[in-house]
Amino acid sequence: MAKQLNLLATGQIIPTPLHAEMQRSYLEYAMSVIVGRALPDVRDGLKPVHRRILYAMHELGLTPDRPYRKCARVVGDVLGKYHPHGDQSVYDALVRLVQDFSSRYPLLAGHGNFGSVDNDPPAAMRYTETRLAAIGNEALLSEIGEATVDFIGNFDNSQQEPTVLPAQLPILLLNGCAGIAVGMATNVPPHNLGEVVDGLIALIDRPDLSDEKLWELVPGPDFPTGGEIIGTEGIREAYSTGRGIIPVRGVATIEEMPASRGRRGRTALVVTELPFQVNKASWIEKVAELVNHGRIEGIADLRDESDRDGMRVVVELKRDTNPQDVLSNLYKQTALCTNFGAILLALVDGQPRQLTLREMLHEFISFREQTLTRQYSHELGEAEKRLHIVQGLVASLSQLDAVIEILRNAPDGSSAKISLQERLNISEVQSDAILAMPMRRLTGLERQNLQAELEQLSERIGVLRVLLSDRHELLKALKKDLRTLKRKFADARRTKIVVPRKSRQTTETKERKTDKKTTADNPQQTTDNTQPSEEVTLEFTRRGYVRRLSKSGNKSASGKGNGGSRPDDFVVQLEQTDTTAELIVLTGGGKAYPVKVRDIPPTTGQSRGTPLITLLSSSAQAAAETIVSHFVLPKEPENADLILLSKQGKIKRLPMVELANISGRGLTIIKLKEDDELKYVNLTKSGEHLILATTGGRLLKVEVTEEQFPAMGRATMGVQASRLRRGEQVVGCVTLRPDDSVLLVSGLGYAKRLPENTLRLGNLGDIGTQVMQFTDKTDVLLGMVPARKGEAVILLTNRERVVRSPIDSIRFWGKDGTGDRILQLNADEKIVNVVIGQ
Repeated sequence: MAKQLNLLATGQIIPTPLHAEMQRSYLEYAMSVIVGRALPDVRDGLKPVHRRILYAMHELGLTPDRPYRKCARVVGDVLGKYHPHGDQSVYDALVRLVQDFSSRYPLLAGHGNFGSVDNDPPAAMRYTETRLAAIGNEALLSEIGEATVDFIGNFDNSQQEPTVLPAQLPILLLNGCAGIAVGMATNVPPHNLGEVVDGLIALIDRPDLSDEKLWELVPGPDFPTGGEIIGTEGIREAYSTGRGIIPVRGVATIEEMPASRGRRGRTALVVTELPFQVNKASWIEKVAELVNHGRIEGIADLRDESDRDGMRVVVELKRDTNPQDVLSNLYKQTALCTNFGAILLALVDGQPRQLTLREMLHEFISFREQTLTRQYSHELGEAEKRLHIVQGLVASLSQLDAVIEILRNAPDGSSAKISLQERLNISEVQSDAILAMPMRRLTGLERQNLQAELEQLSERIGVLRVLLSDRHELLKALKKDLRTLKRKFADARRTKIVVPRKSRQTTETKERKTDKKTTADNPQQTTDNTQPSEEVTLEFTRRGYVRRLSKSGNKSASGKGNGGSRPDDFVVQLEQTDTTAELIVLTGGGKAYPVKVRDIPPTTGQSRGTPLITLLSSSAQAAAETIVSHFVLPKEPENADLILLSKQGKIKRLPMVELANISGRGLTIIKLKEDDELKYVNLTKSGEHLILATTGGRLLKVEVTEEQFPAMGRATMGVQASRLRRGEQVVGCVTLRPDDSVLLVSGLGYAKRLPENTLRLGNLGDIGTQVMQFTDKTDVLLGMVPARKGEAVILLTNRERVVRSPIDSIRFWGKDGTGDRILQLNADEKIVNVVIGQ
């Protein structure tokens, strides 16, 4: 019989109390889950699986300008290199990075079925394709490298992976995060990029900024699905303590349904937005179940009319049912009103911490400062190395005869290297560079290039040393980067913050007291808050009249597109706004004038309205300025820009903030020559396409970017937009989104629609692409307007004839061809103007 092995006697087993071993092992397991899976890092806002997905895609080169690749390829790389877990868990994380209803700013772009708000599952990874989104590539991976962040070995030490990505934006706040660890959980709501950047810049400028001021800049979460946040108490509690309950409800409007099949019209509740993470299909099922069980009364029909343009759930009501009562029951008994439990928990220095909003922003600023310091230090080291080599090359070229003599007489390379160091008093690195220098470097042009490179390196080294030695300059660079990213990626807030009446009255009382105190301190300052705000519709006609119509009371009596009694005066623009807004009017002389909406007289009946020129300052009326454009000043003007184009083809991009708080005397927005005038004005933002049209039938498409359209001040003239042939003029300038189209109309009545994507991208100053052919040599391209569905193009002739043609009836053509003739002209008749009618 075999002798038993006594392990206790050999010392290979260490006796340990069971409860101590369980405690130690469980804590190790808990921390591994907390750090390695469930909680995001406060610096880049990512969990390890998300960070590994993004880094693997960066290594695969899946940038926004490259084609999509199969998700299965990405998941395979992540599993094989960095994340040895289940493929489905990695794919689920990838899918959420693509879904625009899950992430406020999706970090990945997808091609294929990635699920829906109805909780439909995504297609299998072998069918879907993905690549990095622009914001994910630029804000997280553009500075990746061992010079900026630390790298560690992967699970088998065969690859290196970053411990954190060099985030340029606080992704944790922008996209939010949800995760359940062992004994703790996180649930960070998403926020608006523009607001968060404003908060960061304010904290950089004033680290002691009060919470109230910070909460004004970052008023609350901004969910990707919209909705409404009720009250600010939950938001303030979450921002000040790290935990809070934020009530969120969907958006529902009351509509009158048209009568059909002999039935009278009914009232309906139309739900267009649901709270964040509420499943639309499940919500509809819940409502139907409550109706069937008699817990909600007054609902006659329930149907989902949602499509690719947006959500629309129609709750049709029975006759004599109070819509507000039904809506109140839906809020109480369904997920149309729900609570978002905010828990601002994240990893700080590898440890979980519950943070306030201020602490989250400070942690990101500190991390960004460290990243920039490492990046600039590395760049400085590389620049100094290169400068040292270039100085040696320049020195050798200045003593070229001596260098040639040394090389001719040296028996070998080592001897030549030593002789160069002694003779020219240079280092070993410089002598190696001289010996490796090709013969073409001896030419005069190469000498000039080396001298230019020497000057550039010296200048850049000086800048880097200032940035590294002066924290103030470093923070200025940080703020500049933040503003650039805000211009590129910021958008309007989707979630409204609704203050209940009781809270609103309290707030208004405080503001009134503040206003009285301010007025008492400043007797010259007056407030204009006595008049109540009213929603209105502004109608602008072709002949320069404006009609102010109450949204609730007066409907336009002008008929379809006709703003007055004259047939050639019709509505060309509508604006939905309120009486607290400000209208900006731009004139051909290159000036901007403000008009308060409340100062526009209300219009009733068949009145033509008020001439817009009479609402401007007396100086504008005396100069008989021609009105070129008008628009309501946005609530956040920093998120939009203007493209200004003159008659002679000078173009420039003007930030909208230049038009905020201008006086009634007006403001010059572009410098013009004596024989030039402002011709076209377009509201735009980065990423849109600007299209210019000339009488010769050529179009030039240019992408609105910082490189093509750098922001210019008011006193500048701009640059040349396009090369014009002799006798050619610019006849159109529009900004479009990708996949839009334009309508082209010639002087003899030919028209065609042209998809925007058929035009190749060019640069300012190019000659453009020929897209319109003419059957008659006297014919020219007369106008170009955006081709939007449901609108009509209105043609005016020199015989005062007005012809209206639906845009949908005009066919699409390619770049070749004359188009269809939509108007037969009489003898000596020609088209003089092309406009879009409402």
